[in-house]
Amino acid sequence: MNKDLLTCESLTRDDLNRIIELSRKLKAERGTPQAIKPLAGKSIGMIFAKSSTRTRVSFEVGIQELGGYPVILDQGHTQMGRGESVPDTAHVLERYLQGIVIRTFKQSDVEDLALNSRFPVINALTDEYHPCQALTDIFTMWEHSDGKLEGLKFAYLGDGSSNMANSLMLATQLAGIDMAIAAPKEFAPMESILNRTGFPGRSTWTTDVDEALRDADYVYTDVWVSMGFEAEAKRRMEILAPYQLNMTNLKKAKPTAKVLHCLPAHRGEEITDEVMDSPASIVFDQAENRLHVQKAIMSLLIK
Repeated sequence: MNKDLLTCESLTRDDLNRIIELSRKLKAERGTPQAIKPLAGKSIGMIFAKSSTRTRVSFEVGIQELGGYPVILDQGHTQMGRGESVPDTAHVLERYLQGIVIRTFKQSDVEDLALNSRFPVINALTDEYHPCQALTDIFTMWEHSDGKLEGLKFAYLGDGSSNMANSLMLATQLAGIDMAIAAPKEFAPMESILNRTGFPGRSTWTTDVDEALRDADYVYTDVWVSMGFEAEAKRRMEILAPYQLNMTNLKKAKPTAKVLHCLPAHRGEEITDEVMDSPASIVFDQAENRLHVQKAIMSLLIK
């Protein structure tokens, strides 16, 4: 693997296989004498410019379970929040820490941090990408498909231009999963990612929900109004309303289809209670797996 995890674009299929296998092992051995501690004696910084539940808790617990010490840095209470440059911050932190997990707005800040630091940088979410979540979703589908990935059909409903859509396209292409995005033209997916070639999985986009859901093994949705886009809430909800993951739409997928959502869910908006709480939902398995997959990523990157 590369020094950093900034997007899924830098990963190879071998990298993905290593992440899946190590995630499986860490999950199985959690809390046992066999549990490994590769971060023992290491301090890992966690920079947060955006609010977080799953990301913060899963990374903080994961660092501790791997034997490391998490150092929480609220960006608003650091000198970065007062104008210190990202390169200067990187050069200082690399004298204290062995790795950084960062959740912020601009992808360029994450890239600048990685470019100017000797330690690994892990992108825990930006406005453009969320690689840790996408890799978790691949692992969750792998678990629920008896170790099979290639040939699965994965339907995504909603905002095709979101950080999750971007990251899921990259990850499913690598995994050999065919991803069908149903999104309105106002929120079409990024063409440069949608049209990538040379990978076992392909990504397609349609405005037709029925077409995207046909024969889908997994159905995914995400919030319609992400952090930083609150001013567009009314417009977004009006345009995206036909793309709600409700029981009527779920029945257009395979009868055995499973439901994924990266959370937090805005019940009654992008997903209904009926779907969220149905036997088809594996949303909380998915949420748990953030811990195991992120532990695998840190174990592979931070030496």
